[in-house]
This record gives sequence, C-alpha cells and structure tokens, in this order.
Amino acid sequence: MSNEIRIPETMQGAILPGNSTVELKEFPIPKPGHGQVIVKTKATTICGSDIRCIYREHTGRGAEGYIPGMVAGHEPAGQIVAAGEGCRRFGVGDRVIVYHISGCGVCYDCRRGYFISCRSHYRAAYGWQRNGGMAPYILCDEKDLISLPDELTYKDGAQVACGFGTVYEAIDKIGVSGADTVLVTGLGPVGLAALMLCRAMGAKTLIGVELSDYRLEMCKKLGLADYVFKSDEHALENIFAVTGGHGCERAIDASAADPARQLAIRGTRDWGRIAFVGEGGTCTFTPSPDIIHGQKTIYGSWVTSLWKMEELVELLVRWGIHPEDLITHEFPLEKAGEAYALMASGKCGKVAVTFDD
Repeated sequence: MSNEIRIPETMQGAILPGNSTVELKEFPIPKPGHGQVIVKTKATTICGSDIRCIYREHTGRGAEGYIPGMVAGHEPAGQIVAAGEGCRRFGVGDRVIVYHISGCGVCYDCRRGYFISCRSHYRAAYGWQRNGGMAPYILCDEKDLISLPDELTYKDGAQVACGFGTVYEAIDKIGVSGADTVLVTGLGPVGLAALMLCRAMGAKTLIGVELSDYRLEMCKKLGLADYVFKSDEHALENIFAVTGGHGCERAIDASAADPARQLAIRGTRDWGRIAFVGEGGTCTFTPSPDIIHGQKTIYGSWVTSLWKMEELVELLVRWGIHPEDLITHEFPLEKAGEAYALMASGKCGKVAVTFDD
C-alpha cells in the first residue's frame, strides 16, 4: 500500500435482518489487496430493491439474494483513502462512485461492461453478497469504480450508482428525442429520474402518472412533467386527451405495478416503444390488441453498464442535472433504521444516509 492515511481498525455497519428493522454491528475494516481500494463513504442512498428484497424479508434469489449479516447499501459514493498494489487508474484522494455489482471481469457480459449480467460464481454485489455502503468504509475492487467529477456532489454520485444509471440505460434502448411525448408510470425516485433525463435528452412533452398523492405533489413541485395524472380509471383517457388521441411515442414503467404497466402499454401509440425498469410484480395484457396490432415493442432493462454510467456522469455535468435534487430526507448512520422505515413507507423522495468527514 502507498499514500494511505490513518484508518481505524473497526467500524459500525448497518445490516438488514429481514424483519423490517435495521441493526448496527461492529465490523473490522479490511486492508485493500491487489487492485483494491478502501473508499471512505460520503453518501449512500436507499433503493426500492433494498426494501422489496431485503428490508421486509429476505425474498431475493440469485443475483438479488442477500447474504444475512452483510453491510447493506448498494448506492454509495465516496473518496479513496487507501489503495492496494496494482491499481492502475484510481488512487488516494480520488472521488468515486461504486458500480454496485462486482463481476468476474472476464466473461462475455463483463467484457461488455455489463457486470449486472455476469453469471459467474465470482459475481458479488455490494450490499447484497459483499459489504456495501451503509458503513463509513467500503472495500472495493478498482474495476468497479466510476470517477465522480467535482461538479457533482457525493449525493449526486450515490444516485448514479443505481437509479439514474438504470433509467439512462432504458432511455438509450427506447430512444428519446424532441419528436417524442414520453409517459412515465410510477413517480418514485426512478420515475422522477426518468423525467429529468428525458427532458435533458429533448423530449417535447412529459407525462407522469402515480398513485401516491405525496409523489404526485413532489413531481408537480419540482416541475418535472408537463402533465401529472393520478393513477386511476381516468388515467388512460387523460393521456389520450393531451396527445391528440394518439398516445405517447415512448413509455417507461418504474412502478412494477400491474395496472401501471398496462397503462404504459395502452398509453403508447402505434409503433411506440415501452421500457420496463420497475422490479418485481406482474403484467397482464392481451397481446393482439395491446402490442401486436399496434406494432409496439416492450424492452426489459436491468441497471446499466460501466461505460454507460461513465457516459451518464459526463452528461449530468454537461446538462447541469443534480440527482441530489430528488433527495427529500437525510439521516446519519445511527438513524439508519428511521431512514429505511421512511423509504418503505413511500412518503418520501430519495432517502440518503450521509457520513461526516
């Protein structure tokens, strides 16, 4: 190791027992090995998948299988405070985002930058199968890091690590331009991120649909959509009313709710494209009238690639977009239980756990 600064031997980290509680436990702070670094956590945000698969009960399997006792948190950003031998790009003092899946690095998908799709037994996600960002320090592989420019805050970077990257990948798949009206169903943090990015990419008209009154009001307050509709029996007719009876060219579902997914499909005009990014749930539709006759295409999109995340970070700076704007509540680590409970309630935007210097 070289250029390292003094690091304590132990730390407190938050784990998720799976019964809608959070526990703080003592962990040793490891030394970085070859090609590894220690990142001092500055901010970690809470993802909906944490709530769905880990916080309430350990329902995840495979890639979403949480190993009990691991430090939670897969949306961290921070600063490198120690670097092991063999690091080629990053060193002590660098500001970084942690791409939250550490792939094997040599399989087909990893070589394309899609660690999320790695199927090797070496694959391990931060906050799931290896210790994550709900602790003051994280042991990271250098290959999993994205540079965080000075123009972006650590809270900006934490959201790039999952939510914004996930949406950016989906938008890239369906394509968004100034010719498009875009429908976003589900206005949690991911849906709001979709609206922010689609606007920056030139979408002419943005429509948001949501069931929660809190999130409807948040979207209106932030001015992220041209039209914001309640998810009810009138939602589809409202969409057609503001699109000249045609529907939207593009749609993104970030809700994972069956009715909202149906709305995304039926609210999209003929030849349109729909991306599903909300995890879990079901979708019930009738293929012929809903997609075949309308020549519609549905894309599944899961997180993003390393290179797409690098690209997104550059564009956020260029566009002047700050993901931090979606954070409504911040907590210190000792109040992580309150942070997760609030996120589980849905009466919030993005929730962050932040760390003092």
